[in-house]
Amino acid sequence: MTITELPHQAAADTPLSPTAPAVSDAPGPVSWTPDSVSETDKRNPITSGRDRLMTLLSVAAATGGPLIGAIGFAMSYSTLAKKALSWGFSTSLAPWFPVGVDASIIVFLALDLYLIRKDTPWPLLRVAAHGMTFATIWFNASSQGHISGDPVRAASHGVMPLLFVIGVEAARKLFIKKVQLEAGTATDRIPLHRWILSPLGTPRIYRRMRLYGVTSYPEMIRREQDLKGYEQWLRRQYGGDLDAASEDERLPMTMAAYGFTVAEALALPERQEREAQERAEEAERRRLEAQTRQEQAQAHAEVDRLRSEGMVETARAQVAAETGQARAHARAQVSAAERAAEQEEAALETALLAEARARQAAAEREAAQQREAAAAADVRAAALEQQAADKRKAAKEADRSAAAEAQAIETAEIAEARRRAAEANLAAAETEQAAAETLRAAAETERRRQEEEGRREAALADAARAKQAAAEAERRAAETRLAAAETERRAVEAEDIARLSPRERSVRKVARMALAAGLVTIGLGPRQIHPALCQMVSIADVQQALEVSSSDTASKYRQEAAELLAGGYRPEQ
Repeated sequence: MTITELPHQAAADTPLSPTAPAVSDAPGPVSWTPDSVSETDKRNPITSGRDRLMTLLSVAAATGGPLIGAIGFAMSYSTLAKKALSWGFSTSLAPWFPVGVDASIIVFLALDLYLIRKDTPWPLLRVAAHGMTFATIWFNASSQGHISGDPVRAASHGVMPLLFVIGVEAARKLFIKKVQLEAGTATDRIPLHRWILSPLGTPRIYRRMRLYGVTSYPEMIRREQDLKGYEQWLRRQYGGDLDAASEDERLPMTMAAYGFTVAEALALPERQEREAQERAEEAERRRLEAQTRQEQAQAHAEVDRLRSEGMVETARAQVAAETGQARAHARAQVSAAERAAEQEEAALETALLAEARARQAAAEREAAQQREAAAAADVRAAALEQQAADKRKAAKEADRSAAAEAQAIETAEIAEARRRAAEANLAAAETEQAAAETLRAAAETERRRQEEEGRREAALADAARAKQAAAEAERRAAETRLAAAETERRAVEAEDIARLSPRERSVRKVARMALAAGLVTIGLGPRQIHPALCQMVSIADVQQALEVSSSDTASKYRQEAAELLAGGYRPEQ
């Protein structure tokens, strides 16, 4: 099926809109329908004679209307002014009574037209104008006594105000029609003969025109003809059983009640599928964007978590290093103090023992060595001094050993703490590197998403340009079909005027088919035109267009059409 572009409304506002093709291989409903469309289109052209007639009518209406209105107003004024005195009006107010009555009709109708022009109509104004119209007619008719007493006399006084009001109503109707034409809301009336000849089908047409804004009666008739032609084609496709057709193929009959043309109804499924696909693509795009945002948020959260863990590990390593260094220093100081105390105690015990032995030896040798007492004392003093020096030297060595040991212990603890700090720093560096890798992966994901978004936007732009090009091509094709239909219509009118026989009409139709297919006869001889025409128009095309079953007859039509074209036939002539 070929699908045309759907308008924004269910029905076009202009009767000149081109007819879109319905279904591939479907017959052209306009060409096969009766001559009603061609006869309807004849009302559009305005000849010079008709134009002069309309000018004369306009002048007559513009001259006679105000004249009749003035006469009616003058007669009504004279009658009501005299009658107002007998009704109790004063001499100063009686002349103003007919002015108030008759002028109110013009004022109310003028206000009604003004509000209609401003698109804010108020029906009460027209009701009031009609009420005052009835009042002035009644006043004038009853001014000469009771109406039933002399009806002719009463009618003679009431007819002129009535003519005045009729003229004002005619002007009102013309003004409203002009406003509707300017606003594009003027609606054609269904002819009375159609209500009489088709009392059952006409209300349906009236309902569709009013409900779905079809302002052109010829356009509505064309839609009905297209629908009937499509229905007949569908019956031929399925042997007269419409129930065998699919629901999509029966859509024109279903949607006709809702103001859809055949082409619009057939285009509905594809349009709805396209809109559903666009909605699915939009939902998928939103889902992908939400997924990308979620992945980015997770990546940022993971980076923040790794950074926090790295900071915690670094702080723990620093605290552990400081604590180990303090503990090692304290243990070194305690160990050095303990060793110094032990060495001092050992040295004291050694000195006391030596002194005790010396005094005992001196006591034993006191009797025998009294003369050597001084020398022995000196020797002992020197020995004691030497021992004290040795003890001091041993104590210094012990202090040096303790200090060296404490320094070694402290150095090992510090090295261990530094090793742990280095390991913590390494772990922090690895954590930072992992965070950087995560950020890089997130950036790469974002870059890929932007590239994908760019490609998708480019694809959408290409699709939009393709749709625009297709719409332009469809518009040009529609213009071409419209021009062909106009040429066909003019040719049919010319044939009607010439009163050609059916065979002559068929031959000319084949010639027009060849010209529409692109046949160029310029520079071709009579014998060359027939082969070129056979290439453009096949026998099957002729049989289908002219509804002939005989291939021999179709071949003869082609031969005669070639001879007609060789003789200089052109549809425009």
